Amino acid sequence: SRKLQHFPPLAMGEITTIAALYWLCPGDVREPNAVVSGLITPSGGAACGYPLYWKAPLFNAAGGERTGFVSVHSFIATWRKLLHSCHDDSSMFICLLAKPSCSYLEQEDFIPLMQDIVDTHPGLTFLKDAPEFHSRYITTVIQRIFYVVNRSWSGRVTMTELRRSNFLQTLALLEEEDDINQITDYFSYEHFYVIYCKFWELDTDHDLYIDPKDLARYNDHASSNRIIERMFSGAVTRGNSVQRENRMSYAEFVWFLISEEDKKNPTSIEYWFRCMDMDGDGVLSMFELEYFYEEQCERMEGMGIEPLPFQDLLCQMLDLVKPKSQGKITLSDLKRCRMAHIFLDTFFNLEKYLDHEQRDPFALQKVCSLSATATIDWLE
Repeated sequence: SRKLQHFPPLAMGEITTIAALYWLCPGDVREPNAVVSGLITPSGGAACGYPLYWKAPLFNAAGGERTGFVSVHSFIATWRKLLHSCHDDSSMFICLLAKPSCSYLEQEDFIPLMQDIVDTHPGLTFLKDAPEFHSRYITTVIQRIFYVVNRSWSGRVTMTELRRSNFLQTLALLEEEDDINQITDYFSYEHFYVIYCKFWELDTDHDLYIDPKDLARYNDHASSNRIIERMFSGAVTRGNSVQRENRMSYAEFVWFLISEEDKKNPTSIEYWFRCMDMDGDGVLSMFELEYFYEEQCERMEGMGIEPLPFQDLLCQMLDLVKPKSQGKITLSDLKRCRMAHIFLDTFFNLEKYLDHEQRDPFALQKVCSLSATATIDWLE
């Protein structure tokens, strides 16, 4: 199987590459899949040497999006420019997809790539009869990409972020695996379907937005009203996006669901820390912790359960997290302790908090120490 490879220096590879392009494409290329037959399949791999699903971005970058076709001359000009200016896979990928003069990728930049995958991947052929699901699937995949790759929360994937992620390697796997559900990172259709069905159940008027009352019904009212209020406050918006008043889009719901169901994930910890840090000072104060725990106590009393006094609970949590500064819990403290999921559930997810309480805390610590990376069990 072919792997991602670094592109050869122009002096070494340009003459062979251009000669191959002339031989493989004597006329105009009129659609991305025509590029495949001449340039990207194993028989033409020596000509370009990049993964199959780079074909649509390359076709568009060579002028195909504007004119509907790509001449050999325009293709060669584009290829030569890429070889001159890009020195690895990440830089070339961003150059192909980004807007002119941009050195980063925004969400809409992934749409042509994703539409081509929907149109041509053998594991998604059934979607030809269900075009209404195209945009939902594409939105889900793009949100999952940004959730994992865009570690800065800027809404812009940089070259450094792309290099540090597994996205390009995962994209290359699509060429080798016909069952897209086997590609569990980013692209699984089954994972999309689980997420979208959960949203559909909450979005009773099916306008692709939900309000706080809708979200409160998720998982049988597991989340507290106070944390839901924080989610709708704009605390977890990304980049320059603006939180619509009392409305959560499907894209925003994808972030919520992944964060709620996998609280060991670094992005999830950041998501919930932003929600709990009400004054935005980068520290969870004892006042903020008590504010969220108050509602948990009220709900437990309503169920006939005697809650642990806050001071006792606080001692447990400080012992769990072991913050560097006394009386202050930072994001770094939560990530370092590797017990963040227990800490977070304690303050705003009653069902999971009670479940943790019924288990042996020492056994939990042992499990967490053995598992450095979280798995998305809720999708299986």
